[in-house]
Amino acid sequence: QVQLVESGGGLAHAGGSLSLSCAASGTIFEYETMAWYRQAAGRQRELVARILDDGTTNYADAVKGRFTISRDNAKSTIYLQMNSLRPEDTAVYYCQRPKGYYAGKYLALEYWGQGTQVTVSS
Repeated sequence: QVQLVESGGGLAHAGGSLSLSCAASGTIFEYETMAWYRQAAGRQRELVARILDDGTTNYADAVKGRFTISRDNAKSTIYLQMNSLRPEDTAVYYCQRPKGYYAGKYLALEYWGQGTQVTVSS
């Protein structure tokens, strides 16, 4: 069974930093795209960053230049380094394995972690 386990959420002051981790199991991790999403209270869930199996990254405009997504295939783990945090970054952050074509197979299920709360104070 696929499982995504997140860690690293917490409280930071504006301008501070936090680092999130998401450990995957039951996946062909090194072949898979992974992503971070977030959902603030009263807001839609939004894509924060995505990293492909080859290391290519994409970022939401709101976090470009401040957040960095990375992966360690040996540990089947992705990370989100969050710098220059702002109060508007406050949200529940979710790790995602999208559905898609991986290693020549279409994997029709997407998987989500349970989320980790990030709170940034003014």
